[in-house]
Amino acid sequence: MIKNKMIWFFGLSGAGKTTLAKEVLQEYKERNIPTILLDGDVLRNGINKNLGFSKDDRSENVRRIAEICKLMLQANVVPIVAAITPYESDRTAVENIIGKNNILLVHVKCPINICEERDPKGLYALARKGKIKNFTGISDAYEETKMASITIDTEKNNINNSISKLLNFLSTTTLINI
Repeated sequence: MIKNKMIWFFGLSGAGKTTLAKEVLQEYKERNIPTILLDGDVLRNGINKNLGFSKDDRSENVRRIAEICKLMLQANVVPIVAAITPYESDRTAVENIIGKNNILLVHVKCPINICEERDPKGLYALARKGKIKNFTGISDAYEETKMASITIDTEKNNINNSISKLLNFLSTTTLINI
């Protein structure tokens, strides 16, 4: 049975997670599907502001987001998440919290050199200078995935192609009818 599912975008900083998540949010809103965007950067400035960037804190960040999403799904609101989620074990934990049949994991793939070129927040440059510790892909790990529902390669696909690929996928796996 096709149903609405939580959509979790993960990938390196600057890969395009939030950009794609906002497009999906807009598509859902246009179809009057109750939805919310949970952006990792925003949550780190609010509910998760007491967490750092150690492996344990990153895992706790992801766990909290997943628990919020579980509540949203119970209220028939589709959560759309954009969060780096660098560890495969945390992606598995999200599936365990939400339920494997209730989640779509969208790997937003982009090589680190392209993410650094984009560097919308100047974070990579600061990390390379040692001013940001535990930065994913520079001084902390980013584990490639084996468990994505779909991979969107934002190096090889421009924004329009990426969105088109993603929306076509969603039309076959959720209630959204594109």
